[in-house]
Amino acid sequence: MPEILELGGLDALIAALRTTGYRVIGPRMADDAILYDDIQTIADLPAGWGDQQSGGHYRLRPRGDGALFGYTVAAQGWKRFLHPPRQRLFAAHRTEAGFELAPPAPPEPPLAFPGVRACELAAMAIQAKVLGDDRRPFIVAVECTEAGATCFCESMGTGPEIKAGYDIRLVEQKAPHVFVADAATERGAALLAGLTVQTDRVPPRAPVAMGRVMPTDTAMRLKAYPEHPRWDQVAARCLTCGNCTMVCPTCFCTTVEDITDLTGDHAERWQHWDSCFSVEFSYIHGGAVRTEPKSRYRQWITHKLSTWFDQFGSSGCVGCGRCITWCPVGIDITEEVDAIHEGRAQP
Repeated sequence: MPEILELGGLDALIAALRTTGYRVIGPRMADDAILYDDIQTIADLPAGWGDQQSGGHYRLRPRGDGALFGYTVAAQGWKRFLHPPRQRLFAAHRTEAGFELAPPAPPEPPLAFPGVRACELAAMAIQAKVLGDDRRPFIVAVECTEAGATCFCESMGTGPEIKAGYDIRLVEQKAPHVFVADAATERGAALLAGLTVQTDRVPPRAPVAMGRVMPTDTAMRLKAYPEHPRWDQVAARCLTCGNCTMVCPTCFCTTVEDITDLTGDHAERWQHWDSCFSVEFSYIHGGAVRTEPKSRYRQWITHKLSTWFDQFGSSGCVGCGRCITWCPVGIDITEEVDAIHEGRAQP
């Protein structure tokens, strides 16, 4: 039976998560964008704000309806909390007996994520499989009521409807402003208990029209077209800045850096995000393997959409559209695949 969660109930839910010991990360406005960061109450949520997204374009826009989750997706995903951009692997100090490892950092508090969309749930599942991460953040998922111009999750089979992977699912209603809630886990049901009232009013699922379509058959077979002329055309536009990999919720490439102090008595090893768009990423003894923008872009999109299946049994793309929005020159991954689809030769 669905239940109704009022605004005060959502505030109480966030408070209960924090009291239970969770670090609560949710959407909030900062730097002229909607970002995921620490929140304490619903006052931190981006009430009444949405976004406009297209190729190389992002703007906040007032909605005028007070919706707390009226945006499409935040500028960056939840990846940076589950797979941090920079983390220390170990530290060592010189002693009279030799080098000793410093004790590990104390464990981080468990995480709770209110505001997760269907495509982002899929991205978390992909990253957990790739990285072997068995952490289980508390997920308060929110159904999409509209799609952004760069969304194509329907093509990838990852949305827009939320089907699994959540603790609590919310559907925001604005007249009156309440949330239809249901729990999928025991811990979700335990937190909802006492905060909601039962209802027989199940809101009809509104159709969500996608802004983009991905020709998935061609996407899966990109590795069969390594010499397609489209690679040269996109390379002429690509800045190899790596923005697409930084905002992608599933990219996982890293590099390792060793540092020491001037005395040589202290050493640390750090892991930080890297990108297949950097020349140094493909460096081996004798030089880099992918020296041209063409080869680096081809590597990224072919791995993401095609050879990811060979490694992990699925696509590495969830259709969130961030790589389109945050590309400085507006390169559209769906357009590139479509161009190869239209002009492909049978291998």
